[in-house]
Order: sequence, then C-alpha cells, then structure tokens
Amino acid sequence: MAAGTIRYWAAAKAAAGVAEEPYAAETLAEALAAVRDRHPGELTGVLQRCSFLVDGDPVGTRAHETVRLAEGGTVEVLPPFAGG
Repeated sequence: MAAGTIRYWAAAKAAAGVAEEPYAAETLAEALAAVRDRHPGELTGVLQRCSFLVDGDPVGTRAHETVRLAEGGTVEVLPPFAGG
C-alpha cells in the first residue's frame, strides 16, 4: 500500500475542512473511498464534480480503479473554478 498526500483546493478544501491529509491506498479509487468515509456529507458531492492530478498528471477520463498511486505521491483534488 502506497502512502502519500491528498491536497484539496477551493470548494473541496472547504468541504473537507483541511487543506491536505495523508492517503494509504494502491489506487485513486481506494484513496477517494477513504476520503468519503472520513468526510461524509458535502465533500462527497464536491468530489463528483472534481478533476484530479496524480503526481502532476491529469487523470482525465481514466477509471479511478486503474490509476495507481505511488509511495510519497500527491493527489490534487480540483473542483471546477470560475473564471480563467
């Protein structure tokens, strides 16, 4: 199991109540399931609208179960932003 950091931005940060927290997961799907368990409520809805970067690479439309997480990696949770 890989350990790393999840960083929340904008509405995701507000819904989570923290700017970042650790993950311990093999895939993005596992990490997000753990996040939903830790932060039930508003964050779950926000995550449905977010895009994700894993170690700087956009996840795009890839299935989250197929996105492997690295030891010491970073997941960026990016809600839609207004403006440019």
